Amino acid sequence: MSVQIRRVVTRRDLRAFVELPRGVHRNHPLWVPPLKFDVRRRLDRNRNPFFEHAEAEYFLAMRDGRPVGRISAHVDHNLNAFQDNEWGLFGWFDAYDDPEATRALLDTAEGWLRERDRERMVGPMSFTTNDPCGVLVDGFERLPVVLNQWDPPYYGRLLGGAGLTKAMDACMWTLHVAERDKVHPAIFQVAAEVESKHGITCRYMRKKDLQAEVERFLEVYNEAWARNWGFVPLTENEVKAYVSELRPVLDEHWAMVAEKDGQTVGAALSLPDYNQVLVQLDGRLLPLGWLKALRARRHIDAVRVFALGVKRAHRHTGVAAKFYEMHFDSAAATPQKRGETGWILESNRSMNKAMEGMGGEVVSRYRFYEKVLRGEE
Repeated sequence: MSVQIRRVVTRRDLRAFVELPRGVHRNHPLWVPPLKFDVRRRLDRNRNPFFEHAEAEYFLAMRDGRPVGRISAHVDHNLNAFQDNEWGLFGWFDAYDDPEATRALLDTAEGWLRERDRERMVGPMSFTTNDPCGVLVDGFERLPVVLNQWDPPYYGRLLGGAGLTKAMDACMWTLHVAERDKVHPAIFQVAAEVESKHGITCRYMRKKDLQAEVERFLEVYNEAWARNWGFVPLTENEVKAYVSELRPVLDEHWAMVAEKDGQTVGAALSLPDYNQVLVQLDGRLLPLGWLKALRARRHIDAVRVFALGVKRAHRHTGVAAKFYEMHFDSAAATPQKRGETGWILESNRSMNKAMEGMGGEVVSRYRFYEKVLRGEE
């Protein structure tokens, strides 16, 4: 049967859009089902503050009345303004190994973006680089850490076969934060001088002051990542939403701030790897998922370094080295003895070199694809 593309309009369509990955991945033990209520919230144009500066459409690929793929097309006006580009984006891509359906989905997303005069189509981003994004192209044998997804190996083949080309790769590094002896000694030497030489104090965040602490973190985040490929700053309402999401999962051992003269100059945030819990819940907290979660969270043995950054004026002071040292201290006080970085762009040579100096190893890689829609290919 030929493929038909259906725009998501009804509740039934939305349910099919949310449920589709479950059918695609149901037989793979490394796929982590996201919480359904969280997916619906993120897709909801009335609840997700992303839609205060963006527009999007969702599509399903149907074959013989059955959903076989999904995709979103969206325009983030904040991204366009901040990066001074005219990108259009696609995301929420999932599909069976069906080249015809994939091409139909991408053609539909492309047509929607062409109607809005976008210069190129980039993705997958669901919805921004602050969210789960990219397609796994290396590291298929590993359970993904929190805020990352597992994708089957054929996804890259489907996207490439539909005419998309590589735009950028992002690396995930693993670190065993209980093995200080594998770290280059210079890192600890630099860390020891942060306060005495530069007057900078590094401390752990206080969960009782979470709103202010997250605002301090995001102040650094929005500056330190400003020049990164595809980055877009978070708005005030998006910050509030992040505070609400972080509250139940934040562990004070893994959240750090650097301050000088009352000003925030650096911040680091690592999250316990709750994918180790989510993989057991089948996307539901009720009726008994919450009980499984409470039991499983005690056994989480890894963290994801969500972000670690220092404001430009203070990058020579060794704050990053001090944060690295604090991660080793935290590993000694918690069950978490290993971790993975948030994705680091392949073009970020300094951070990749730092991870190598820490004794890290690249264990997975996520790829962004693009297609030029106007101008020179």
